[in-house]
Amino acid sequence: MKPEKLSEIISGGEGLSVEFKQSRTKLNRDVFETVGAFLNRNGGHLFLGVDDQGGIVGIEPDAIEKLKMDFVTAMNNPLKICPTFYLTIEAIEMEGKTIFHILVPESSQVHRCNGRIFDRNEDGDLDITDNTNLVAGLYNRKQGSYTENRIFPYAELSELNPDLLIRARKMAANERADHPWKTMNDLELLKSAGLYLKDPQSDKEGITLAGILIFGKPELILAALPHHRTDALLRKVNLDRYDDRDDIRVNLLESYERLMQFINKHLNDTFYLEGDRRISLRDKLFREVVSNLLIHREFTNPFPAKLIIEKDRVVTENSNKPHGNGIIDPDNFSPFPKNPTIARLFKEIGLVDELGSGIRNTYKYSKIYSGAEPIFTEGDVFRTIIPLTMQVSDQATMQATMQATMQATMQATPQATMQTDEEIYRLLEYCKIPRTRSEIQKYLKFNNRDHFRKNILNPLIKGGLLKLTIPDKPTSPKQKYFS
Repeated sequence: MKPEKLSEIISGGEGLSVEFKQSRTKLNRDVFETVGAFLNRNGGHLFLGVDDQGGIVGIEPDAIEKLKMDFVTAMNNPLKICPTFYLTIEAIEMEGKTIFHILVPESSQVHRCNGRIFDRNEDGDLDITDNTNLVAGLYNRKQGSYTENRIFPYAELSELNPDLLIRARKMAANERADHPWKTMNDLELLKSAGLYLKDPQSDKEGITLAGILIFGKPELILAALPHHRTDALLRKVNLDRYDDRDDIRVNLLESYERLMQFINKHLNDTFYLEGDRRISLRDKLFREVVSNLLIHREFTNPFPAKLIIEKDRVVTENSNKPHGNGIIDPDNFSPFPKNPTIARLFKEIGLVDELGSGIRNTYKYSKIYSGAEPIFTEGDVFRTIIPLTMQVSDQATMQATMQATMQATMQATPQATMQTDEEIYRLLEYCKIPRTRSEIQKYLKFNNRDHFRKNILNPLIKGGLLKLTIPDKPTSPKQKYFS
């Protein structure tokens, strides 16, 4: 979230969804009471390094890293927050000082802090542990709002896919070497992940709908949620029906794999240097799109989730409990977890990042992948549109041409310094915005102008990889080149 927006929130003072803590050198003792209260109520913004009146006191520079580490460690300690919940700390510079902003979403579960249950009201954090009516009301509200927590007391562990539980342990351990799931049995893992719950009012306990959807065998999913389905369609020639289809009626982890396979089958890849590492833009982009489609849907609605690859765009649709309507602005939105327990498991095994990163990452990688910005529309149906300004067939042609051009360039000029396809990809990404000859030459660190024009620039133009902004006047002093 932008500093200007956070400054506006701070200037509004403390309230139901805003809390300040000074925490200049260490965490205030009641920080986690506020976290628990926010999780149990409607979520909120927690600021560290801000006094009760909204004054920016800042965190002492020597304490910044330790304070951050203490917070993360406590959030992963079930003796402090139970069940544990992953939160991200954002360091913000204000008035020349460092403060921390922690966006706490509403959780689908009831959380305890140091064994006590806290709720939020206008006056602060209220300990309701000994008030049975308030506790029962809190549980009822959570069960009613989040269908992922619905308990199926007669579902058996044997009806879950054991291979997926093993895989989840391995993936979690890859993300964090000391992950506690490594040493847990299946039931302990489900409880730790919030996928096996007990309702204190009805005394029912068992695997939740979230647990069934993530790990369940097809027969169990069909019994629990008969309409569960994700439709993957290719619709480029036969617009009335489809050119290819995958009707997916399996658990969410296997659904993720099949959707990514469908995308890999029908969309060509573009490679990109992120820092010094070569990444697949297609995988980076659609990892976010697919995860969002699977995680953030209202599962009780029979509307089938869809992923549709068209000639000039990719569209996803899923049923939704909207918390607003209209097009989402990625620079100014507050993420709301539709199914936080499912989202947390996906995060633990490395399929998603922190809350709110999906839209930001989709926005980032879509602009690089296709040269256009995605569109997110919130309503009863959540819709994501990824424009494909460069058609899939054109991408394949471009990649083949790029290889041929690179080989021809290297054969004609053995001393040329552009020796790898990554360097050409990097140049073409740089030229998505029209650049002058001198800008490109400086970017590639070529000193000899004639050598650069003859051996680098002209072959890329002849190969069709670079285009001229003034094609009728190739020698114009105002000429620029773009990919």
